[in-house]
Amino acid sequence: MPCGTTVVMTPEWSQPDSDELGSCRDNARMRKLLVFQHVASEPLGHLDPLLREAGIRIRYVNFGREPHAEPDVRRYDGLVVLGGPMNVDQADRHPHLRTEVAAIRDAVHADKPVLGICLGGQLLAQATGGHVHPNPVPEIGWYRLHTLAHAHEDPLFRHFERAPRYVFQWHAYAFQPPPGAVPLAWTRSCRHQAYRLGERAWGLQFHLEADAALIDRWLGAPSGRSEIERHWSDAARIARIRAASRRHLPETTPLSARVFGEFVNLFAARRYSVLPSR
Repeated sequence: MPCGTTVVMTPEWSQPDSDELGSCRDNARMRKLLVFQHVASEPLGHLDPLLREAGIRIRYVNFGREPHAEPDVRRYDGLVVLGGPMNVDQADRHPHLRTEVAAIRDAVHADKPVLGICLGGQLLAQATGGHVHPNPVPEIGWYRLHTLAHAHEDPLFRHFERAPRYVFQWHAYAFQPPPGAVPLAWTRSCRHQAYRLGERAWGLQFHLEADAALIDRWLGAPSGRSEIERHWSDAARIARIRAASRRHLPETTPLSARVFGEFVNLFAARRYSVLPSR
């Protein structure tokens, strides 16, 4: 019986098989993704259209607007934790970080797909026994990413070529992957850039989700400019980052679609609906 078919009971019609009805209900149910957002300037980027096209229902929890939110990850099929300007060790100033760590731990224990980006990757590490610390030097701009041997067998990172690839970075802290995690990538100035925990959780330090509009917004924001000026005295650095973005985005954009497309494929849905940010 096709899903959505109306059944009219007649003496000649037998009751539909229970497995058949269950399959219809499973196919009809929208997959729901929970997204932890910390500031409005750091959205899903390249991930957004992929999720929409896959028919996944997206629910934002914006802790910048609602710091006391306590989302229940049990209601969702997966979790994405985005970046933000705070650090993992600032839970006294940002108590929601403790809430996030607990929710991430619950999602991992429930074997839900989890993707942590930048701060999100650090929170995933913190939640599962890893360590987060200041990086020896900040990384802001485009840096060569080197993949490790395990990356070429990883569902997401197998799309990276073996040769180094430039990716966009914006961070001053870094993670030590949790016990049992599989390290996937590194840069010259940051030893750990990505890891997989189990079969359904990934932490990324770099911003593969960042598109041209996001990078331009971050570079143009007063807070972004002041952070760059605090670490580099070169007045032309921002202009050089913009120029590098024009060179590298044509290659990283399709790479982002392939890598994140694998994460999206962990869900199965036909339609989408986006709930308003909380």
